[in-house]
Amino acid sequence: MDYETPQFFRVMQYATQADHDVVDMVSGSPDWEPPTALREGLSEYADADPDAFQYPPSVGLTALREEIADRRGLDPEQLIITNGAGEANHLAMAGGLERFSGEEVLLTDPVYPYYAGRANFLDAEPTYVPTGPDGHLDPDTVRAHASRETAVIVVNSPNNPLGVTYDADTIGALVGIAEETDALLVSDEVYDQFDYSGRFASALAVASDHRVVTNSFSKSMAITGFRVGYAVFPTEALYERARTRHMLSTVTSSRPAQAAVLQALRDTGPGYYETVRDRLKERIDRFTDALAAAGAEYIEPEGALYVMARLPGVSGTFESVERLIDEAGVAGMPGVAFGTEYEDWIRFALVTPRVEEAADRLIAQFA
Repeated sequence: MDYETPQFFRVMQYATQADHDVVDMVSGSPDWEPPTALREGLSEYADADPDAFQYPPSVGLTALREEIADRRGLDPEQLIITNGAGEANHLAMAGGLERFSGEEVLLTDPVYPYYAGRANFLDAEPTYVPTGPDGHLDPDTVRAHASRETAVIVVNSPNNPLGVTYDADTIGALVGIAEETDALLVSDEVYDQFDYSGRFASALAVASDHRVVTNSFSKSMAITGFRVGYAVFPTEALYERARTRHMLSTVTSSRPAQAAVLQALRDTGPGYYETVRDRLKERIDRFTDALAAAGAEYIEPEGALYVMARLPGVSGTFESVERLIDEAGVAGMPGVAFGTEYEDWIRFALVTPRVEEAADRLIAQFA
């Protein structure tokens, strides 16, 4: 698979150019409202003094770093505010390749394509670790693939595209493997607010110099356009490498966006996130019921925003996805975009209020 060229736009463009109505279930852009406090924060910021429109500290607003650190039980000096989780992952992977021996990056199969593309961009040697039949990652399989050539191990929980989550035992074992092989575990936890199983455990719970945790408010606050994420570095050496690289490449992150996120963190209660999770669980139930009625196989989502499914008589190629757009009016991402283990599957993003309509179209097409 070509991981150097972003593939999502190919499907989105094809769906946009269709001469009929298409339900977009391609990308994970939330369709629900951001927190009220975030809108209020933006509105208030418009009346701020001129100095509030200048550069913030390169590593992020001090108050935002302190707020995150307080919530996560961290030292603020471990945190860098980044341009989304994408930059956070880039800084972590680049730092791991520079600091630890080896040039290999272990990725799961299926993999979120941007991890693989980033490995290519960094001239790393990617190795893909297959997940099990239930979508879960077996630490013993990771251990079998890891070696002294491994510099970075990237995991994502709750997971995109499979929707599985890793429990404390799995995360602890993965950190242990990174320590054994003198590698860095990069744990992307951007979907941590979307755990439906109660299984999710953060790698922050494991004290180690061999793990970096990345996150973002893009999904949890429905603000993918704000680009406010962060990375937590365990050592001064990793932190300083990332801080310098961040400053040289982007200087800093948006000050108004950081300020709005800070206000939302302070003034948004758990009810906001519970409401969103309940909405998504309802969508999952409706959509998976429809998949079952259509004779499809699917991975039961334990977290995140996606359902990975195998439709009868439909492969996971770009051509099959285009046919699904043409004949059923539903757009998803082909399994081949994520690797070889689920190349006969299609990933559907449940970030549209038209989930039930999409389900009905699939039933009509295949049942």
